Amino acid sequence: MAPLLEVRDLVKYYPVYQRGIISKRVVGKVHAVDHVNFSIDKGEAMGLVGESGCGKTTTGKVLLNLEEPTSGEVFFNGEETTSVFSKGPRKEVLKLRRSMQMVFQNPYASLDPRMTVFDIISEPFSIHKHIPKDQWKEKVYSLLTLVGLEAYHAERYPHEFSGGQRQRICIARALAVDPEFIIADEPVSSLDVSIRAQILNLVIDIQEKLGMSYLYISHDLSSVRQITQKVLVMYLGEIVESASTTELFDKPIHPYTRALLSAVPIPDPKKKRNVIILSGEVPSSINPPSGCRFHPRCQYATSKCKDEKPSFIEATAGHMVSCHYYTDFI
Repeated sequence: MAPLLEVRDLVKYYPVYQRGIISKRVVGKVHAVDHVNFSIDKGEAMGLVGESGCGKTTTGKVLLNLEEPTSGEVFFNGEETTSVFSKGPRKEVLKLRRSMQMVFQNPYASLDPRMTVFDIISEPFSIHKHIPKDQWKEKVYSLLTLVGLEAYHAERYPHEFSGGQRQRICIARALAVDPEFIIADEPVSSLDVSIRAQILNLVIDIQEKLGMSYLYISHDLSSVRQITQKVLVMYLGEIVESASTTELFDKPIHPYTRALLSAVPIPDPKKKRNVIILSGEVPSSINPPSGCRFHPRCQYATSKCKDEKPSFIEATAGHMVSCHYYTDFI
Protein backbone atom coordinates (compact mmCIF):
# COMPACT_ATOMS: atom_id res chain seq x y z
CA MET A 1 0.00 0.00 0.00
CA ALA A 2 1.33 3.43 -0.95
CA PRO A 3 2.18 5.76 1.96
CA LEU A 4 -0.03 8.72 2.79
CA LEU A 5 2.96 11.09 2.95
CA GLU A 6 6.33 10.57 1.28
CA VAL A 7 9.31 12.91 1.61
CA ARG A 8 12.14 12.62 -0.88
CA ASP A 9 15.50 14.36 -0.44
CA LEU A 10 13.94 17.38 1.29
CA VAL A 11 16.27 20.38 1.73
CA LYS A 12 15.73 23.77 3.36
CA TYR A 13 18.57 26.28 3.52
CA TYR A 14 18.32 29.85 4.79
CA PRO A 15 20.73 32.38 3.28
CA VAL A 16 23.06 34.31 5.59
CA TYR A 17 23.62 37.89 4.46
CA GLN A 18 26.42 40.36 5.02
CA ARG A 19 25.03 43.85 4.78
CA GLY A 20 26.97 46.73 3.33
CA ILE A 21 26.13 50.42 3.18
CA ILE A 22 23.96 50.12 0.06
CA SER A 23 23.78 46.40 -0.64
CA LYS A 24 23.98 42.95 0.87
CA ARG A 25 25.49 39.68 -0.27
CA VAL A 26 25.08 36.03 0.65
CA VAL A 27 28.05 34.77 2.67
CA GLY A 28 26.68 31.40 3.81
CA LYS A 29 23.58 29.34 4.45
CA VAL A 30 21.91 27.70 7.42
CA HIS A 31 21.46 23.96 6.80
CA ALA A 32 18.09 23.70 8.58
CA VAL A 33 16.90 20.54 6.80
CA ASP A 34 19.45 18.57 4.80
CA HIS A 35 18.39 15.77 2.43
CA VAL A 36 15.67 14.23 4.59
CA ASN A 37 13.74 11.13 3.46
CA PHE A 38 10.83 9.35 5.19
CA SER A 39 7.25 8.22 4.69
CA ILE A 40 4.12 7.99 6.85
CA ASP A 41 1.39 5.42 6.26
CA LYS A 42 -2.32 6.03 6.61
CA GLY A 43 -3.38 5.89 10.25
CA GLU A 44 0.24 5.99 11.48
CA ALA A 45 1.60 8.29 14.19
CA MET A 46 5.29 9.11 13.65
CA GLY A 47 7.53 10.94 16.11
CA LEU A 48 10.30 13.36 15.13
CA VAL A 49 12.78 13.95 17.96
CA GLY A 50 16.05 15.74 18.54
CA GLU A 51 17.65 18.64 20.38
CA SER A 52 16.30 22.17 20.07
CA GLY A 53 17.48 23.75 16.83
CA CYS A 54 18.02 20.49 14.95
CA GLY A 55 15.39 21.32 12.29
CA LYS A 56 12.27 19.54 13.56
CA THR A 57 9.87 22.49 13.34
CA THR A 58 11.32 23.63 10.02
CA THR A 59 10.69 20.14 8.63
CA GLY A 60 7.04 20.37 9.66
CA LYS A 61 6.61 23.82 8.14
CA VAL A 62 8.23 22.78 4.86
CA LEU A 63 5.91 19.77 4.59
CA LEU A 64 2.94 22.15 4.64
CA ASN A 65 4.76 24.71 2.48
CA LEU A 66 4.59 27.29 5.27
CA GLU A 67 8.28 27.52 4.40
CA GLU A 68 9.14 26.94 0.75
CA PRO A 69 11.68 24.08 0.35
CA THR A 70 15.06 24.74 -1.25
CA SER A 71 14.81 21.41 -3.07
CA GLY A 72 13.28 17.97 -2.76
CA GLU A 73 9.78 16.59 -3.14
CA VAL A 74 6.80 15.97 -0.87
CA PHE A 75 4.07 13.58 -1.99
CA PHE A 76 0.63 13.38 -0.37
CA ASN A 77 -1.65 10.57 -1.50
CA GLY A 78 0.70 10.12 -4.45
CA GLU A 79 0.46 13.77 -5.53
CA GLU A 80 3.51 16.06 -5.54
CA THR A 81 2.54 18.99 -3.31
CA THR A 82 5.26 21.64 -3.70
CA SER A 83 4.31 22.58 -7.25
CA VAL A 84 0.62 22.66 -6.28
CA PHE A 85 1.27 25.03 -3.37
CA SER A 86 3.46 27.34 -5.45
CA LYS A 87 1.77 27.28 -8.87
CA GLY A 88 -1.45 25.29 -8.60
CA PRO A 89 -4.99 26.66 -8.89
CA ARG A 90 -6.60 27.89 -5.69
CA LYS A 91 -9.06 25.00 -5.70
CA GLU A 92 -6.23 22.45 -5.58
CA VAL A 93 -4.31 24.43 -2.94
CA LEU A 94 -7.38 24.54 -0.68
CA LYS A 95 -7.91 20.82 -1.18
CA LEU A 96 -4.38 20.13 0.08
CA ARG A 97 -4.77 22.57 2.96
CA ARG A 98 -7.90 20.73 4.08
CA SER A 99 -6.03 17.42 4.04
CA MET A 100 -2.91 18.63 5.90
CA GLN A 101 -3.15 20.69 9.09
CA MET A 102 -0.81 21.82 11.88
CA VAL A 103 -1.13 22.31 15.64
CA PHE A 104 1.47 24.88 16.68
CA GLN A 105 3.67 24.82 19.75
CA ASN A 106 2.42 27.92 21.55
CA PRO A 107 -1.36 27.99 22.16
CA TYR A 108 -1.07 31.53 23.54
CA ALA A 109 0.29 32.94 20.27
CA SER A 110 -1.64 30.84 17.74
CA LEU A 111 -5.14 32.09 18.68
CA ASP A 112 -6.43 35.55 17.74
CA PRO A 113 -7.34 37.28 21.05
CA ARG A 114 -10.01 39.40 19.29
CA MET A 115 -12.01 36.40 18.05
CA THR A 116 -14.38 34.18 20.01
CA VAL A 117 -13.81 30.43 20.03
CA PHE A 118 -16.77 30.05 17.68
CA ASP A 119 -15.19 32.47 15.18
CA ILE A 120 -11.79 30.76 15.48
CA ILE A 121 -13.11 27.27 14.80
CA SER A 122 -15.64 28.34 12.14
CA GLU A 123 -13.17 30.50 10.18
CA PRO A 124 -11.99 27.47 8.12
CA PHE A 125 -15.63 26.89 7.12
CA SER A 126 -15.82 30.31 5.46
CA ILE A 127 -12.48 29.78 3.69
CA HIS A 128 -12.99 26.24 2.42
CA LYS A 129 -16.79 26.37 2.09
CA HIS A 130 -17.07 22.63 2.70
CA ILE A 131 -19.90 22.97 5.24
CA PRO A 132 -23.22 24.84 4.72
CA LYS A 133 -23.53 27.88 6.95
CA ASP A 134 -26.64 26.57 8.69
CA GLN A 135 -24.53 23.64 9.96
CA TRP A 136 -21.65 25.71 11.36
CA LYS A 137 -22.96 25.93 14.91
CA GLU A 138 -23.62 22.19 15.15
CA LYS A 139 -20.16 21.38 13.76
CA VAL A 140 -18.38 23.79 16.14
CA TYR A 141 -20.21 22.33 19.13
CA SER A 142 -19.38 18.76 18.08
CA LEU A 143 -15.69 19.67 17.68
CA LEU A 144 -15.60 21.28 21.12
CA THR A 145 -17.17 18.14 22.60
CA LEU A 146 -14.64 15.97 20.75
CA VAL A 147 -11.70 17.81 22.34
CA GLY A 148 -13.20 17.78 25.84
CA LEU A 149 -14.76 21.26 26.02
CA GLU A 150 -18.38 22.40 26.34
CA ALA A 151 -20.68 24.10 23.84
CA TYR A 152 -20.91 27.29 25.96
CA HIS A 153 -17.14 27.77 25.57
CA ALA A 154 -17.81 28.81 21.97
CA GLU A 155 -18.82 32.33 23.05
CA ARG A 156 -15.69 33.00 25.10
CA TYR A 157 -12.38 34.56 24.11
CA PRO A 158 -8.92 32.89 24.27
CA HIS A 159 -7.79 34.90 27.33
CA GLU A 160 -10.55 33.24 29.36
CA PHE A 161 -8.97 29.79 29.03
CA SER A 162 -6.03 27.95 30.55
CA GLY A 163 -3.08 26.77 28.44
CA GLY A 164 -4.44 23.25 28.17
CA GLN A 165 -7.87 24.49 27.12
CA ARG A 166 -6.31 26.75 24.48
CA GLN A 167 -4.42 23.82 23.04
CA ARG A 168 -7.69 21.89 22.85
CA ILE A 169 -9.16 24.81 20.88
CA CYS A 170 -6.15 24.69 18.53
CA ILE A 171 -6.73 20.97 17.99
CA ALA A 172 -10.44 21.59 17.32
CA ARG A 173 -9.52 24.26 14.74
CA ALA A 174 -7.15 21.83 13.00
CA LEU A 175 -9.91 19.20 12.92
CA ALA A 176 -12.46 21.66 11.51
CA VAL A 177 -11.59 20.77 7.90
CA ASP A 178 -11.58 16.98 8.46
CA PRO A 179 -7.86 16.50 7.66
CA GLU A 180 -6.18 13.19 6.91
CA PHE A 181 -2.83 14.30 8.33
CA ILE A 182 -1.84 16.57 11.24
CA ILE A 183 1.57 17.90 12.24
CA ALA A 184 1.65 18.44 16.01
CA ASP A 185 4.63 20.68 16.80
CA GLU A 186 5.47 20.14 20.48
CA PRO A 187 1.81 20.65 21.46
CA VAL A 188 2.44 20.01 25.17
CA SER A 189 5.82 21.68 25.72
CA SER A 190 4.33 24.83 27.29
CA LEU A 191 1.90 22.95 29.56
CA ASP A 192 2.35 21.53 33.05
CA VAL A 193 2.68 17.79 33.58
CA SER A 194 -0.93 16.99 34.52
CA ILE A 195 -2.31 18.92 31.52
CA ARG A 196 0.25 17.27 29.21
CA ALA A 197 -1.19 13.85 30.03
CA GLN A 198 -4.70 15.05 29.19
CA ILE A 199 -3.66 16.48 25.81
CA LEU A 200 -1.66 13.35 24.92
CA ASN A 201 -4.62 11.13 25.79
CA LEU A 202 -6.79 13.40 23.66
CA VAL A 203 -4.43 12.99 20.70
CA ILE A 204 -4.53 9.20 21.09
CA ASP A 205 -8.34 9.17 21.33
CA ILE A 206 -8.75 11.34 18.22
CA GLN A 207 -6.42 9.13 16.21
CA GLU A 208 -8.36 6.03 17.22
CA LYS A 209 -11.75 7.63 16.48
CA LEU A 210 -10.89 9.35 13.20
CA GLY A 211 -8.01 7.18 11.91
CA MET A 212 -5.80 10.16 11.09
CA SER A 213 -2.03 10.19 10.59
CA TYR A 214 0.28 12.32 12.73
CA LEU A 215 3.78 13.71 12.64
CA TYR A 216 4.42 14.39 16.33
CA ILE A 217 7.39 16.75 16.79
CA SER A 218 8.88 16.80 20.28
CA HIS A 219 11.98 16.67 22.44
CA ASP A 220 9.95 14.94 25.15
CA LEU A 221 10.82 11.31 24.50
CA SER A 222 8.39 9.97 27.09
CA SER A 223 5.41 11.46 25.26
CA VAL A 224 6.77 10.23 21.92
CA ARG A 225 6.92 6.71 23.28
CA GLN A 226 3.33 6.98 24.49
CA ILE A 227 1.59 8.05 21.28
CA THR A 228 3.69 7.06 18.23
CA GLN A 229 4.32 3.84 16.32
CA LYS A 230 7.53 4.96 14.58
CA VAL A 231 10.28 7.46 15.42
CA LEU A 232 12.74 9.55 13.43
CA VAL A 233 15.81 10.96 15.20
CA MET A 234 17.15 14.22 13.77
CA TYR A 235 20.55 15.78 14.40
CA LEU A 236 21.72 19.06 12.82
CA GLY A 237 19.22 18.86 9.97
CA GLU A 238 19.72 15.17 9.13
CA ILE A 239 17.85 11.99 10.06
CA VAL A 240 20.37 9.74 11.84
CA GLU A 241 18.09 6.88 12.94
CA SER A 242 14.62 5.55 12.17
CA ALA A 243 12.75 2.58 13.62
CA SER A 244 9.52 1.47 15.23
CA THR A 245 8.97 3.11 18.60
CA THR A 246 9.45 -0.13 20.53
CA GLU A 247 12.61 -1.04 18.62
CA LEU A 248 14.15 2.42 18.97
CA PHE A 249 13.57 2.70 22.71
CA ASP A 250 14.62 -0.89 23.47
CA LYS A 251 17.58 -1.17 21.07
CA PRO A 252 18.92 2.25 20.03
CA ILE A 253 21.89 2.01 17.66
CA HIS A 254 23.17 5.50 16.87
CA PRO A 255 25.36 7.02 19.64
CA TYR A 256 23.29 10.22 19.55
CA THR A 257 20.04 8.30 20.08
CA ARG A 258 21.63 6.35 22.92
CA ALA A 259 22.64 9.61 24.60
CA LEU A 260 19.15 11.09 24.20
CA LEU A 261 17.46 8.05 25.70
CA SER A 262 19.92 7.87 28.59
CA ALA A 263 18.74 11.33 29.68
CA VAL A 264 15.06 10.36 29.93
CA PRO A 265 14.01 10.56 33.62
CA ILE A 266 13.00 7.31 35.29
CA PRO A 267 10.29 7.56 38.01
CA ASP A 268 12.27 5.40 40.42
CA PRO A 269 14.86 7.17 42.66
CA LYS A 270 16.51 3.85 43.57
CA LYS A 271 17.17 2.75 40.01
CA LYS A 272 20.61 3.69 38.72
CA ARG A 273 21.02 5.06 35.21
CA ASN A 274 24.04 5.23 32.98
CA VAL A 275 23.62 8.77 31.67
CA ILE A 276 25.74 9.53 28.60
CA ILE A 277 27.13 13.07 28.78
CA LEU A 278 27.94 14.46 25.34
CA SER A 279 31.09 16.56 25.12
CA GLY A 280 31.22 19.96 23.46
CA GLU A 281 28.50 22.10 21.96
CA VAL A 282 26.17 21.51 19.01
CA PRO A 283 28.14 22.57 15.90
CA SER A 284 26.99 25.52 13.81
CA SER A 285 24.36 24.70 11.21
CA ILE A 286 25.95 27.37 9.00
CA ASN A 287 29.19 25.41 8.81
CA PRO A 288 28.31 21.79 9.72
CA PRO A 289 31.14 19.29 10.34
CA SER A 290 32.45 17.15 7.51
CA GLY A 291 31.73 13.43 7.39
CA CYS A 292 29.37 12.37 10.16
CA ARG A 293 27.90 15.53 11.66
CA PHE A 294 27.86 13.98 15.11
CA HIS A 295 31.56 13.07 15.17
CA PRO A 296 32.80 16.14 17.17
CA ARG A 297 30.62 15.01 20.12
CA CYS A 298 30.82 11.23 19.68
CA GLN A 299 33.04 9.23 22.03
CA TYR A 300 33.40 6.48 19.42
CA ALA A 301 34.44 8.73 16.53
CA THR A 302 37.52 7.93 14.42
CA SER A 303 39.21 9.63 11.49
CA LYS A 304 36.84 7.76 9.19
CA CYS A 305 33.88 9.50 10.84
CA LYS A 306 35.51 12.87 10.19
CA ASP A 307 36.37 12.18 6.55
CA GLU A 308 33.50 10.00 5.27
CA LYS A 309 29.79 10.65 5.47
CA PRO A 310 28.00 7.44 6.62
CA SER A 311 25.17 6.07 4.50
CA PHE A 312 21.65 5.79 5.88
CA ILE A 313 21.26 2.01 5.77
CA GLU A 314 19.11 -0.75 7.22
CA ALA A 315 20.92 -2.16 10.25
CA THR A 316 18.19 -4.67 11.12
CA ALA A 317 14.73 -5.27 9.69
CA GLY A 318 12.99 -1.88 9.55
CA HIS A 319 15.70 -0.18 11.60
CA MET A 320 17.64 2.48 9.65
CA VAL A 321 20.77 4.22 10.92
CA SER A 322 23.53 6.53 9.72
CA CYS A 323 26.70 5.36 11.47
CA HIS A 324 29.95 3.74 10.32
CA TYR A 325 30.15 1.51 13.40
CA TYR A 326 26.48 0.62 13.91
CA THR A 327 27.34 -3.09 14.20
CA ASP A 328 29.05 -2.38 17.54
CA PHE A 329 25.71 -1.40 19.07
CA ILE A 330 23.34 -4.06 17.69
